[in-house]
Amino acid sequence: MLREIRPAILVLLLLTLITGLAYPLAITEIAGAIFPRQAQGSLIERDGKVVGSALIGQEFKDDKYFHGRPSATTAPDPADSSKTVPAPYNAANSGGSNLGPTSKALADRIKEDVDKLKAENPRANVTVDLVTTSGSGLDPDISPEGALFQVPRVAKARNIPENRVRQLVADNTAGRLAGLFGEPRVNVLALNLALDAAARN
Repeated sequence: MLREIRPAILVLLLLTLITGLAYPLAITEIAGAIFPRQAQGSLIERDGKVVGSALIGQEFKDDKYFHGRPSATTAPDPADSSKTVPAPYNAANSGGSNLGPTSKALADRIKEDVDKLKAENPRANVTVDLVTTSGSGLDPDISPEGALFQVPRVAKARNIPENRVRQLVADNTAGRLAGLFGEPRVNVLALNLALDAAARN
């Protein structure tokens, strides 16, 4: 019996070393050499400080900033560890709300968000991405239409012309990958940093 078990244990150890140690280390080194910025988390720095990542959204509440998609991520409740509390863009707990199309809680939340956004900009249609969460809860991007919807609020809060804010949206809109894959998108953090830089100039 030992003759049969020994090869199985050796194969297990060998595969563990190859797939659990050697392969991840090799891929990490290759990624760091070929794509150093991406391998380090696509971090965005301003004035020598890391202000976020191009891959993970952030919550912006102030009217002078563009807002991203809603996030359904949560964190343990500090008062009761058996419960959770909302923690938007919590990268340690990525995930959606798991609420389906028949959920009253989801329908009520979306209706409330739509009503709030319509009051903010009654002349435009509310875009879907401004009221729905992504599957990860961490989406850093919104659609160009979602950004343009917010232009009147941002321009008013910053007391700058709307056409200047629209130009910033256009300047920060990324197209489809290779012209074929995905949809045009606007990174909310990059756009807000561009807004701050424009305000300083």
